[in-house]
Amino acid sequence: MREQILAALSQYGSPALFAVVMIAAIGVPLPITLLLIVTGSLISQGVMNFWWAIGLATAGSVIGDQIGYAIGRWGGSELVDRFTRLLGGPERLEKAQSTARRWGGPGIFFSRWLVTPLGPWVNLASGLAGYPWMRFLVWDAIGELLGTLIFVGLGKVFSDRVLALDAMLSDLTWAIVALLAAVFLGWKFFSSAWTKQADDGG
Repeated sequence: MREQILAALSQYGSPALFAVVMIAAIGVPLPITLLLIVTGSLISQGVMNFWWAIGLATAGSVIGDQIGYAIGRWGGSELVDRFTRLLGGPERLEKAQSTARRWGGPGIFFSRWLVTPLGPWVNLASGLAGYPWMRFLVWDAIGELLGTLIFVGLGKVFSDRVLALDAMLSDLTWAIVALLAAVFLGWKFFSSAWTKQADDGG
C-alpha cells in the first residue's frame, strides 16, 4: 500500500496528494506523515510546487475532517455505528467523545498534527457532541495547515533521510499518545481518590 501511494504521488503529483489525504482524514488508515514528508522531498527536487502542495494537502485534509464531523453530527445512528466499527469500535469512540468535550478547540487543533492517530476519532466525536461547526472548521483548518507545513517542510529539509525521519516521527507520535493516556489515567485516579476522601471526611 505504501509503495502504491508513493508511486501515485510521484506520477500524479498534487492531485494524488489531495485525494489520499482526504481519504485518510475520513478515517482510512494511510501513511499520511510519510506521504507529506515525501512530498517535501519531491519539492526539494523541483518535481512539485511548494505552495500548490501545501494548499491541496491542507484542503484535502480539511474536507476529509468535515466529512467525519458531518457523519457524527447529521449521519444518523446507523451510519455512525458503521463508521465507528470502521475506526475500531465503540469503546474508543466513548473515549474520544469525552476528550472532545473536555478539550474542545485545542483538542481538535493538536489532533491535526501532534497526535494525528486521534484525528478521525476527534472529528466524529466533535460532531456527536454537537461542537459548533464553524469553530470546528477554524480549529481544524489552522491545525491542518500547521501540520502540513511541518511535515512537508521537514521532508524538504531532510530530503535525503525520508524513511528515517518518518520512523522517528511515528515513534514520537505514539510516545505522545501514551504520555497523554498516562496523564489522563493518573488524573482520573487521583480525582476519584480525592472525591472518596472528601466523602469519607464528610
